[in-house]
Amino acid sequence: MGMAARMLRHARRSAGLTQRALSAKTGVPQETIARIESGRSDPRVETLDRLLEGCGYGLEHLPRLGIGIDRPQFHERLALSPSDRLTRAIEEDRLMLAFRAAFKWVAE
Repeated sequence: MGMAARMLRHARRSAGLTQRALSAKTGVPQETIARIESGRSDPRVETLDRLLEGCGYGLEHLPRLGIGIDRPQFHERLALSPSDRLTRAIEEDRLMLAFRAAFKWVAE
């Protein structure tokens, strides 16, 4: 069973919905929901998102554990005293605020 199937089945059951009730709520045919949950069909992202939303859930973009983590940076920070870590965090916050102010026009 694929990830979409597991996600949808869990969300639907957690919401206490039958496939027919979810179909009525989202406009996605019950047969389509059954195919997705059985793993016979991989839904489009929009369809999966709509079905999960009907269950009170949503698609989230989260990094996988262990990917994109700069472990040497963590070790470097942990080697500092708590007051030095706080000082560095305050300095970095000031730099980030200055960066955001300088590029505020990009977000507008």
